[in-house]
Amino acid sequence: MSDTPHQHPASLIPQAVLGPLGWLRGSFGAGFAILAAGLATSALMPGLPPGLPFLIAPLGASAVLVFAVPASPVAQPWSVVGGNLLSATIGLMLGALIGHPLMAAGLAVGAAIAAMTFARCLHPPGGACALLCALGAAGPEQWSLVHLVPIAANVLALALFGWAYNNLTGHRWPHVVAPVPPAPARAAATHTREDIAATLATWEELLDVDVDDLDAFYRAVNERVAARRDG
Repeated sequence: MSDTPHQHPASLIPQAVLGPLGWLRGSFGAGFAILAAGLATSALMPGLPPGLPFLIAPLGASAVLVFAVPASPVAQPWSVVGGNLLSATIGLMLGALIGHPLMAAGLAVGAAIAAMTFARCLHPPGGACALLCALGAAGPEQWSLVHLVPIAANVLALALFGWAYNNLTGHRWPHVVAPVPPAPARAAATHTREDIAATLATWEELLDVDVDDLDAFYRAVNERVAARRDG
């Protein structure tokens, strides 16, 4: 096992860039998902009060996760739907209750993180949803809970399209970890950073983790196994 300091930027390590989960697949999926969400929400607008948004900006960040890193825990359906809607509700309620945009925004984002964590639906764009809704409710626009209707339509349309597109293009979503058969008994093996990079280059999944973090994790696991073996 080499002790050479790591000087390889993770951005130089291709992770199945041209594979079935590559940039082209993610780009098409995200683009069409935003279009589908906008069309679905616009179809609801005639029966709603004027001035409601037919697309919200945090949806773009959710699309990046759903279509570019669909194996990430924060990109799973419950995280996308629950995280965004829970955070939006918190933002709207605190914005209306507090009335001060800055104070409401800060409290909404903090409360949204806590709520998503306890509800097991942590989703980074949820913080943006909480911020957007808190500012809208505390500002001159006076957003109310009726704004949850277009937000819900956005999020549900994105999740539905993500489910169909990901599965049709060869990726099971919600993500399912492929079972790995147990390795045959053999002498303890070691790895190098290059081994991890080479494996990632052929792995048909974009992992939301840095190569050096993986290397450090494997080294820690190897040390724990060695300590247990040595008593």
